[in-house]
Amino acid sequence: MHFDKSPKEKACCTQPTVKKLLEQKRRRETSAVLPPCSTASTSPIPLNTVAELSSSEPFTLTAGPTSNPDMAVSFQSWVPPLESTHPYYSSAPEHSYDTPYLPIQPEYSTQQPVSIFGDSISPSYPDCSVVGEPSMASSWPLLGQSQNTQHIYGSSMDSLKLDEARMLLSGMDYSRTTCQDEDGDTILHIYTAKGLREYAIAAAERLKEVGRLDAKEHKGKTALLVAVTANQPEIVQDLLSLGADINACDFTGQTALHLAAHYGFPAVLRALLSGRPNVNLEARNFEGMTPLHCAAISHSVTMKAFMAAPADVGLQAKGDEKLSCVQMLIIAGASLLSQEIKSNKTILHFAVKEGNIKLVDYLLSFRLPNMKDFVNMKAHGHTALHMAAGLHSNPNQEKILQLLLDRGADPSIRNLENDQPAHLLQSGPQGERLKFMLKRRSSSRSGRTRNNLDHM
Repeated sequence: MHFDKSPKEKACCTQPTVKKLLEQKRRRETSAVLPPCSTASTSPIPLNTVAELSSSEPFTLTAGPTSNPDMAVSFQSWVPPLESTHPYYSSAPEHSYDTPYLPIQPEYSTQQPVSIFGDSISPSYPDCSVVGEPSMASSWPLLGQSQNTQHIYGSSMDSLKLDEARMLLSGMDYSRTTCQDEDGDTILHIYTAKGLREYAIAAAERLKEVGRLDAKEHKGKTALLVAVTANQPEIVQDLLSLGADINACDFTGQTALHLAAHYGFPAVLRALLSGRPNVNLEARNFEGMTPLHCAAISHSVTMKAFMAAPADVGLQAKGDEKLSCVQMLIIAGASLLSQEIKSNKTILHFAVKEGNIKLVDYLLSFRLPNMKDFVNMKAHGHTALHMAAGLHSNPNQEKILQLLLDRGADPSIRNLENDQPAHLLQSGPQGERLKFMLKRRSSSRSGRTRNNLDHM
C-alpha cells in the first residue's frame, strides 16, 4: 500500500500492492504452473494482472509497540501452504483422493479458538463431502463486540489476536484505514491478500462503518474477490457475514463464483454457496460464461495436463477438486442448459470438445427428463456428437461417442454445413469402424420411429 507514513515507518513498513502479494504467493506455492485455458477469453484474471512476477524478497512487516503506535503489532511472515503445487491450490497430502469427485479442504489451525454458539447446519452437498472435514456451513461463531455492534463470523479464530487487530486499527490514522492508495488498494485488500484473518476482520469492520466494504482496486476487485483469488475461505465467510456483495464483479465481469470455479477451490466455493440465497448462479462474465462454464473449462485444462502426465498424483487431486466444484454448482442449482453467449456452447459441449471423458461421464449420469434435448442441443449448428466425431487423435473419442449415443444423441442431425457426425470422422480403419457404429445407431432409431408410427 502507499499510504503516507512517518520516516520510521518508511524504513520497515513499506506496504506492497495486492497484485504483488498475490504474485509472491503464487511464486512460493509453485514452480510449475499449469497451462492456461485453451480459450484465452476464459481466464478470469488477465495475465498482466498476475504474471508480472516480482523479484523482491518475501514481504515481512514488523514494528514495535513503542516506536510506532500505528503499527503496534508484529506481523508474522506469510508462509504459504506446503502442500500446494499450483497457484492457490490447497489439497493437503494427508487427504485421500481414491474417491472421485470429492472436494478437498485444508485444515485451519487456530490459537485459543472461540467457541461456536448454536447448532451446526450441514451443507446441502451430500455427494461433495469428506468424512471428518470441518463444516464450512456451520453457524458462525459469535465474537464479542466492536463499538457496541456484535458481528458473527465463520469458524473459530484467535480472539486475542482479533482484539489486538482492532486496537491496532483504532490507533491508526483514519485515512489509512478507510482510504485507497494509487492502486485502489485499501488496507483490507492488503490484509486479505496476505491471509491475515483477524486484521482483515478489523479492517472490514472499519470500512463497513463508512460504507466502503466493497471498495474496488484498480482491476475492479473487491476484498471479497481478493479473498477468493487468494484461496481464503474463512476470510470469504467473514466478509460475507459483514455484508460484502457476493455478486460484485471485477472489470472483466468475474464474480466470486467465477473465480472460485475457475481456480477449483472447493472450500471457497462452499463458503460462497452455503446459505447464500442471493448468489447469482447464472451470472455472466464479459465473455458470456457462467461459473459452471468456467469450472468445466478449468477442469478440462487440468485433465488434459493429467493425460500428458498420468503419474502426476497432484494433477489428479486438482482434477478431483475442480470436478467437485462442478458438482457443487450443479447441486446448488446451476443450469446444465445454460449456453455460453458467444458460441452457444453448453457445459457438455465444452467437455466433449476437449475430450474430457471424466466430465462427460459425470454430466451424462444425470437422469434429466429432457436428457435427449440436452444431449442434442446445438452450438452454432454442432451437437456434442458432431464435436466428438472431430476428436480424431483423442484416445477417448470412441468412449465419448458411445456415451452420447447411449444417452440419446441423434446421429442423423446435420450441422450448418449439412454434415452429419459421421461425415466428420477421420479417415482410415478407425474412422470406418466409428462410422459403422453411428450408422447402425441411426438405423435402429429410424426402425423404432417407423414401428411407433405403425402402432399409432
